[in-house]
Amino acid sequence: MALTTYTELQAAVADFLNRDDLTNTIPTFIKLAESQISRDLLHWKQQKRVVTTLNERYENLPNDMIKIHNVVLDDQDQVKPASDSEIGRYKANSENVAAQPVYYTLNSGQIEFIPAPDQDYELTLLYSARITSLSDSVEDNWLLLDYPDIYLYGTLLQSAPYLQEDARLQVWAQLYSAAIANANAQSENVQFGGSSLVMRNV
Repeated sequence: MALTTYTELQAAVADFLNRDDLTNTIPTFIKLAESQISRDLLHWKQQKRVVTTLNERYENLPNDMIKIHNVVLDDQDQVKPASDSEIGRYKANSENVAAQPVYYTLNSGQIEFIPAPDQDYELTLLYSARITSLSDSVEDNWLLLDYPDIYLYGTLLQSAPYLQEDARLQVWAQLYSAAIANANAQSENVQFGGSSLVMRNV
């Protein structure tokens, strides 16, 4: 059975469950699976880069952002994450004077830069994004094409509580966890060649 489209995924789930009365419910299982996958998957293909102009203390975050990896100004100066207490101390000691931002923190759904920028800077944000959700109008995405087992077992895992299939819950959970672990390991191998990244002085 092919498993490369949203329609084929729904058919595969119905086939694995041996049910033909879940047409309206399987899409909900898939949405729930996508939510869990976004929390569990750590893959390089999730990464996106945004380049914009920074000229205010607060900037809106991308709607699909899960995790920030790197924040750079003018393609050279890294802006570091800081805790609320660190930000408070910096503001108190600097008298909140505008300058080139040194730190950032997440604040009320936005990213706050400290100090506030004193001019226009080119901001490059590298982040991990949520997987594009499948739907009747979005038949596939890179995850379904590369790792259909994650979608299949993740969806079946979400079906178990609804169907009160306690016996199958553990089976689907084990298969899903193994598929996620395999994808994460493959991603790490692609990025780092299977070893930890080591920075060397030059």
